[in-house]
Amino acid sequence: MTIARALTIAGSDSGGGAGIQADLKTFTVLGVYGMSALTAITSQNTLGVHGIYNLPLEAIEKQIDAVVTDIGVDAAKTGMLSQVPIIELVAAKIRQHTIPNLVVDPVMVAKGGARLLEDSAQQALITKLIPLAKVVTPNLPEAEVLTGREIRSVEDMKDAAKRILDYGAQTVVVKGGHLAGDAIDIVYDGQMFEELRSARIETRHTHGTGCTFSAAITAELAKGKNVMDAVKVAKEFITCAISDSLELGGGHGPTNHWAYGRRNQA
Repeated sequence: MTIARALTIAGSDSGGGAGIQADLKTFTVLGVYGMSALTAITSQNTLGVHGIYNLPLEAIEKQIDAVVTDIGVDAAKTGMLSQVPIIELVAAKIRQHTIPNLVVDPVMVAKGGARLLEDSAQQALITKLIPLAKVVTPNLPEAEVLTGREIRSVEDMKDAAKRILDYGAQTVVVKGGHLAGDAIDIVYDGQMFEELRSARIETRHTHGTGCTFSAAITAELAKGKNVMDAVKVAKEFITCAISDSLELGGGHGPTNHWAYGRRNQA
């Protein structure tokens, strides 16, 4: 039996809604064998982030080396990489091992407002990591930081996608969840734009949506899907997860990582 293998290089969310916990749940539901290389540990729940503890560079390096050299990787994604040395190390390891199908989720701020990327690391993300990405998946605030421009419309999203693609990524998905109206994502591969639209779901339980969306893309790429098909599955996956969200905790609760699998088994 051949099984697709996906690696998440990201932080741990003790509340289970985002980070590697969300990634591994998503991989499992989509039938992919998930592996992880932790970059940081956060003390976190639905109310916010209460502590951030970056792992030593040696620990991050050895995790990546261990899984790549033994189990192998068909696709990988990055999440929380908070400091310049961590970004530089992860980029070097991706190049060293020629890790394919890299999805870069440029995690900057947690749902509760805590900063997960130091200001000094933004340029390293642009120059070291994004050029290695098959897909990069910024939300609107992240796209604004990456481009230095305000985004207030779908046309602004398209302009941001072009600018981020110029950093070296193969495909950019600008997520429009922060705009009013329908949830519109813009996909741009340098040749054409694709607009993915879904009805807006009114809920505060959206913690981990970015991690989950990028993990679903990663899983589908690991299985051999092309980028557009992978993004479409991810859009359906996250829409299901939000529409059937888990009402846990007193703040921004997690999405439902089981929802897509249950709907497609019905």
